[in-house]
Amino acid sequence: MLPDADAVAQRAAAFIADAARDAVAARGKFAFAVSGGRTPWQMLSVLAALPMPWNETHLFQVDERVAPLGDPDRNFTHIGKCLLSRVTLAPGNMHAMPVNATDLAAAATTYADELATIARTPPTLDLVHLGLGPDGHTASLVPNDPVLRVTNAAVAVTAPYQGHPRMTLTFPVLDRARCVLWVVTGAEKVAMLARLLNGDRDIPAGRVNRDRAVIMADAAAAAGLG
Repeated sequence: MLPDADAVAQRAAAFIADAARDAVAARGKFAFAVSGGRTPWQMLSVLAALPMPWNETHLFQVDERVAPLGDPDRNFTHIGKCLLSRVTLAPGNMHAMPVNATDLAAAATTYADELATIARTPPTLDLVHLGLGPDGHTASLVPNDPVLRVTNAAVAVTAPYQGHPRMTLTFPVLDRARCVLWVVTGAEKVAMLARLLNGDRDIPAGRVNRDRAVIMADAAAAAGLG
């Protein structure tokens, strides 16, 4: 448990930088997928100032809203402002989800192929950052969506949720990751953080493999843990 969201962002950024250096030393590259959220944007801003092997880093998205390029609802918009405007990735190493494609199902398959090109088949990411919604969702794996049942695809398109259909990595990809970093902040997460820690499979987040998981939470989110 950390005192506040700023501390979580700082600790998470340092963790990512360490994981990146370890991955590059072991495999020559760092395949990392990031989710959205206010604290993660802080985390990426901190990460931009840390020593990182950016030339060997491949940055993927965990999920993305179907919205126009530059839309404030897009995770990619914030990734650009917080990170890409401040660091230099090697050409082609930012793997944005193709949510403006006319055929979203085909675009999801294309993104899965892109994952496999970098992270092998089946895709094995070095680090996946996840958040936790007040309803227990993570990535864009939301309660009762048919995508929760997808086991034969790495990337899928959801039904509309909070105003947008979304493209998301699926459980098989999350479960294969070498490490999952949960970043959880805010008092509205108290109940769901307890359920996540208990492995409650009635919420989507509770279905993610926790064998290689690290959870960083602030005092507000962890208040119900006693």
